[in-house]
Amino acid sequence: MKNTLRFGAIAAAGAIVLAACSSAPEETSSSPTETAAETTDYKACMVSDSGGFDDASFNQAGYEGLQTVSADLGIEISTAESTSDADFAPNISAMVADGCDLTITVGFLLGDATAEAAAANPDSDFAIIDFAYEEPIDNVKPLIFDTDEAAFLAGYGAAAASQTGVVGTFGGLQIPTVTIFMDGFLAGVEQYNADNGADVTVLGWDGETGSFTGDFSDTTKGQSTAQGFIDQGADIILPVAGPVGLGAAAAAEAAGDVWIIGVDSDWTLTTDYADIILTSIMKQMGPAVYDVVNDAAAGSGFSSEPYVGTLENNGVGLADWAAGVLDDTTVSELEAISAGIIDGSIEP
Repeated sequence: MKNTLRFGAIAAAGAIVLAACSSAPEETSSSPTETAAETTDYKACMVSDSGGFDDASFNQAGYEGLQTVSADLGIEISTAESTSDADFAPNISAMVADGCDLTITVGFLLGDATAEAAAANPDSDFAIIDFAYEEPIDNVKPLIFDTDEAAFLAGYGAAAASQTGVVGTFGGLQIPTVTIFMDGFLAGVEQYNADNGADVTVLGWDGETGSFTGDFSDTTKGQSTAQGFIDQGADIILPVAGPVGLGAAAAAEAAGDVWIIGVDSDWTLTTDYADIILTSIMKQMGPAVYDVVNDAAAGSGFSSEPYVGTLENNGVGLADWAAGVLDDTTVSELEAISAGIIDGSIEP
């Protein structure tokens, strides 16, 4: 059994609900399913970053959203999986050449390649997860997430749950879509300290510098980084590094009495480490992808206006906390903080 405290769980109606499956959808073909009312003449495509579509993180979450909207609308889909940065531009070009009406790219690192493809193909539409351009591009829709809001709650709860008074966080690369998690987590711990006269220490990030493994694929780096935190007394670790975070979970499991905070999706569902997951900071990328494709293919049409996921619109949130870890007082405090973030009285 799990504690039922949940912040930002999917509650919206319509397409968002249809996309928010608790488990991964079955593999779908490009043809309509029996539940699709009719076939929509539209092709939506996706290009992963180097983590691939089975990363138990943001690539997989976006891919599942694409599969679900394909099944519901009966639209054709196509995908290209990147294994390195060198694959980004060729994979995007391949999707355009394949006749994709909308090509979704997954991740901050594809920002330049997506912009170049959009400029070269003004009659094609694009969307990109986790990147916003300083100058908007007419045929590119950014899908961005205020994950610091949910991470603030995770940091506050982690500080309350820590038995050693030491927690840690590290990232894959020092890029904004990674450090936004770490910023929120650090701020949440600091808020707990201020509210409760505590002195919980955060290893791995001070708001400007910290620990980064240098990539999103080498799980051994995650394992060694987490072990370094554990050796310094950390009993809760937030890895913001895609599959590298699974290495941190392996170190935590081996050490015992160490919790992991998952990112992007609910790690009790997407990893083999459910027993040591304290909570997960979730970006609801699947529902966001669903909504964008649904609008473009069968709704109001394509728009380059950014989608911003927040606690208020359920675009970000926390998964259930591990049962029995937080006391009733902390649960009430977190509920009040969540409400304060939504109404703007608390800045994460």
